[in-house]
Amino acid sequence: MQSTGDIPESRLRIISYSGEPFRDREQAGRLLAEELADLKGKGVVVLGIPRGGIIVAREIARSLDADLDIVLARKLGAPGQPELAMGSVAENGEVFLNPEVVDTLGVDNRYIDLETERQMKEIRRRSQLIRSVLPKTTISGRIVIVTDDGVATGATMQAALWAIRKENPAKLIGAIPVASEEALIRLSADADEVICLRRPYFFYAVGQFYHYFSQIDDAEVLRILEEEAARRKGARPAG
Repeated sequence: MQSTGDIPESRLRIISYSGEPFRDREQAGRLLAEELADLKGKGVVVLGIPRGGIIVAREIARSLDADLDIVLARKLGAPGQPELAMGSVAENGEVFLNPEVVDTLGVDNRYIDLETERQMKEIRRRSQLIRSVLPKTTISGRIVIVTDDGVATGATMQAALWAIRKENPAKLIGAIPVASEEALIRLSADADEVICLRRPYFFYAVGQFYHYFSQIDDAEVLRILEEEAARRKGARPAG
């Protein structure tokens, strides 16, 4: 199996191998922003993977004077292995398939269609909530940072990277507070650069690396996006 040591530093940057927990998602976002400080003022877009990733993304966007948005791409889970991404579907309905996974598992078109529709149903639900508050941000030709509160297998972020790549960003960066080695190997093949604050030697679940790891509901996500919409308009959010 490939190790992170085999991946060029220009593509993967691990800051620490510590397993020390973050205080919360806000702290993780601010620490990531410090590592991305050279991008401040460069018209960056920061995309958070729902739901916890939007908290991390907000902190990065604030520090970099960047646009904030959410990723509505969903992974297409392989038959019997829902954590294994055989592809992704984007907010606009465009499907990306990983032919290696599809061919190896012999996935038929009927399963692909059913799984795509299942994931699109959730995208539509979220899109109805979100796009009435914050229209989709233009990505083409811009530096795009994709973030989450942590990745275990990396399949969800991988699906997001696949979908975003189809929108032709100038550079695609994965920024992760904490990740497993398996995830970093996977993601480094799909982003131009991956930055990970902590890659602990023992990884069980993302939540073990946070002192405070509360559940994030749709209402909180919408509140954050409402604040972003108001910021773009140059107005203070209500309340």
